Amino acid sequence: MSTYVRPLSESERQRLSEFQDMIHYSVRYSTDEYEYRHVMLPKQMLKYLPKDYFNKETGTLRLLAEEEWRSLGVMQSLGWVHYETHTPEPHILLFRRPLATAH
Repeated sequence: MSTYVRPLSESERQRLSEFQDMIHYSVRYSTDEYEYRHVMLPKQMLKYLPKDYFNKETGTLRLLAEEEWRSLGVMQSLGWVHYETHTPEPHILLFRRPLATAH
């Protein structure tokens, strides 16, 4: 994960708030070690995200810190980590958390 955390400005938060009700959460699934879920942002929301939230090489979102993904309107219980991006579908955020923290 990036060590750089870039909070959204108030105007950015307001602009993105219209998309929050359109965020979709997958069902959870697990392995022996982790619980996983995918969070799908509305594709049109990507146009309004700050450019520094993107990986310049891949064009996908970079791995976001908890403060950053929560500021986008993603709502999840504690323990989830944005661990991966999916280049063909940059609006999908992949999250996981150790099974020990799953409730």
